[in-house]
Amino acid sequence: MGSALGTLFRVTTWGESHGGGLGAVVEGCPPGIALDVAAIQAQLDRRAPGRSPLASSRREPDAVRVASGVFDGKTLGSPVALLLDNRDAEPSAYASTRHLYRPSHADFTTDARYGHRAWAGGGRASARETAARVAAGAVAEQVLAHLGDVQVVAWVDEVAGQRAAVDEATVCRAQVDGSVVRCPDAEASGRFEAAIRAARTEGDTVGGVVRCVVRGLPAGLGDPVFDKLDADLAKALVSLPAAKGFEIGSGFAGTHLRGTAHNDAFVPDGSGGISTQTNRSGGIQGGISNGMPLRLAVAFKPVATVFQPQRTVTDAGEPATLKSRGRHDPCVVPRAVPIVEAMVCLVLVDHWLRWRGQVGSPPPVPLYRTS
Repeated sequence: MGSALGTLFRVTTWGESHGGGLGAVVEGCPPGIALDVAAIQAQLDRRAPGRSPLASSRREPDAVRVASGVFDGKTLGSPVALLLDNRDAEPSAYASTRHLYRPSHADFTTDARYGHRAWAGGGRASARETAARVAAGAVAEQVLAHLGDVQVVAWVDEVAGQRAAVDEATVCRAQVDGSVVRCPDAEASGRFEAAIRAARTEGDTVGGVVRCVVRGLPAGLGDPVFDKLDADLAKALVSLPAAKGFEIGSGFAGTHLRGTAHNDAFVPDGSGGISTQTNRSGGIQGGISNGMPLRLAVAFKPVATVFQPQRTVTDAGEPATLKSRGRHDPCVVPRAVPIVEAMVCLVLVDHWLRWRGQVGSPPPVPLYRTS
């Protein structure tokens, strides 16, 4: 079962939604880095359920324990083990549906692949698994800060087909977290909240888009062909539960332009460096970072668990009707913001260490500066 990501900075997650707990093992973490456990906890708190009126009511403290790889507050270079207990699991809540295949969940496909599944909450397919990713990503973010002055900020950019207007050059996490739906555009935030509340009232769910920008990334990360930086980002982000789309830079909208309008012209920045007039490439060209801000987005489908009757079948192939109950998010995107940041950090650190292993330390500032 695929539970690991990365080459030099490699993360393996474990645990099921309603099991005893979950966690992550981070291999390849450089030694001597002062690890701030409180910063890891802060990211976990941003993802945790039960903290918002728009999220699942499941109450998990997600208090992280660092079980190995750290001594006297610094990393040792050995594997860093991060442990999280499940304190509010309710496997019995799923007993009535253990033989039903929930529409658009992983129940049927997991049975088809393995012949046996954890029917309580979806097991490894549950979004609960992403808590381990966030813990590992928070470690990666601290490694990233050790390597360079890099800022990773994600926010909710779209809900139920409605868009926000956010300044990617200045947006920060404080602005994002100032909104209950994690959208720094106050007007759009109100619309998004209303759409989510309406869906919940009707026993339904809505999807949306999380957008992310990385500022301060140097040029040179990534490899051609199969190990392109954008390809690895796509794999990491589409591996998230409910993720259905990924774009870098102009994405699908770039297909509406001609090449002469889409190309990013190079210009001197007046300080001895190089910049581009536009950034439709999204900070990556030929699979390698070019020093401009990395711009990406992830589309998340509506949460599959809805509270209206649905047609389905049993695991014996008999027709049935499913009426879900329990604790579920009406929209996943607000809680997906720190998860997207975590996955981006994991990929960037892995590529940075791979680059450092080949050519030495990268430049301390981006080769291409934003104008």
